Amino acid sequence: MRILFLSTSMGMGGADKQLLSAATELRARGHELLIVSLTPLGQMGLQARSLGLATESLEMSRGIPDPRGFARLIRIVRRWKPDIVHSHMVHANLMARMLRLFVPIPALVSTIHNIDEGGRLRMSAYRLTNKLVDHMTIVSQAAADRFISERIVPARLLQVLPNGVDTDEFRRTPASAREALRVSLGVEGQFVWLAVGRFEVAKDYPNMLRAFAQVHAKEPMPVLLLVGQGSLQSETESLAQQLGLHTPVRFLGVRKDVPQIMSAADGYVMSSAWEGMPIALLEAAAAALPIVATLVGGNGEVVSDGRTGYLVPPRQSETLGDAMLRLMDLPEHERRSMGERGREQVSSRYGLHRMVDRWEEMYREVLTRKGLQLAPTLSS
Repeated sequence: MRILFLSTSMGMGGADKQLLSAATELRARGHELLIVSLTPLGQMGLQARSLGLATESLEMSRGIPDPRGFARLIRIVRRWKPDIVHSHMVHANLMARMLRLFVPIPALVSTIHNIDEGGRLRMSAYRLTNKLVDHMTIVSQAAADRFISERIVPARLLQVLPNGVDTDEFRRTPASAREALRVSLGVEGQFVWLAVGRFEVAKDYPNMLRAFAQVHAKEPMPVLLLVGQGSLQSETESLAQQLGLHTPVRFLGVRKDVPQIMSAADGYVMSSAWEGMPIALLEAAAAALPIVATLVGGNGEVVSDGRTGYLVPPRQSETLGDAMLRLMDLPEHERRSMGERGREQVSSRYGLHRMVDRWEEMYREVLTRKGLQLAPTLSS
């Protein structure tokens, strides 16, 4: 099967990472893959190339429609002749629909990666162009409920296919890595909170920092490690200074050793204002970390409140801080049990191989529905 992934970006986002993981697995199963990014390649795009995955960029500027990029995409599709075009995120989803007016595409599938993909104009664009797509997937039931109830996408067109992670990657981290990394970071003997993600509005880091300030006022020993980068990083760093958290909050930047850093943490915290199905949350569960997260998007599908962590309303820093303190007050063996239950849950529901199985099945169902049959692949 020849599969063209069209992505809004191939940078640092969870959707970008998910696409790369899926492409790698699909290639291992005998499929031919081409990744095309609307915007210049970021870390995930460069990593895809380093892995030998065919990857191209339309070099379009963010937020600026460029007919030259669209013309280049038409040429790519005509030359490569995919069996499936699978678009990801709102800009790529809408462009793929317009693409179909200019070049034949046997099957077009689009994936919505967030419960909030933009304002009324973008949602109207979805409604007006739904007839141009063969099938749509969405990463969480909560997001599906929103898109269906607001009649943005018809239920007959939409399928919930959650994200997946390579859970084995987080099991392979040696036990010795935890203490070695804690020593290198100077956090031995302290309770370590961890958050991984982009510094953008959706992640609501001000909520997290205010919650952690509350924690730190009552328990001065914990530290908070923040991994990632983003357009709001300098503002986040300034707020940490204003709150007197310049010492206990550590900005680690982009790291390639996230599994090892997760092994060094004692708890994971997510303060998002909205979400789809966050990859970082799945990874934290795979790393057997107990979790405190806001109840938005698919978070409630990953975290079982009171069983694998605690869920709190968004934008309520005092409630978030209370939940963090509650987790810290648990005996260590109870926190570990929480984490292990989370690992079992993510392994059974959100493993990468299971997710790619479902994508393959969905591709074949769409092609069959259109009267197209393909030769078996290595995984068949």
